[in-house]
Amino acid sequence: MSIGTETVLIMLFLVLYGYLSFSVQIIARRTDTPNDWFAWIPIANMFLLLAIAKKPLWWFFLMLIPFVGIVIIVMIWMAVAEARSKPSWWGLLTLLPPLSLIVPGYLAFSE
Repeated sequence: MSIGTETVLIMLFLVLYGYLSFSVQIIARRTDTPNDWFAWIPIANMFLLLAIAKKPLWWFFLMLIPFVGIVIIVMIWMAVAEARSKPSWWGLLTLLPPLSLIVPGYLAFSE
């Protein structure tokens, strides 16, 4: 890779991280979940999602298990969708790579 390509990839990562963090922070605010600023801290943001979804904190360890983690993350996003009064099938869309970027924004910015 050239230096220009690396710079573009780093910028793309930062933009995506900012978008996802901001979306989770807005979701936390709209669901009256405390410590919404956890959305910006890499591991703490998973605990914030668990709080929004009203799931036990020990589920974090389930996310670390290969394949089980995928199921748990989908279940968390389904519960987050329900917390935002949206159909739970929105959480299933996180399995589809292009749509997994749209789901947090939709849940954060839709009424």
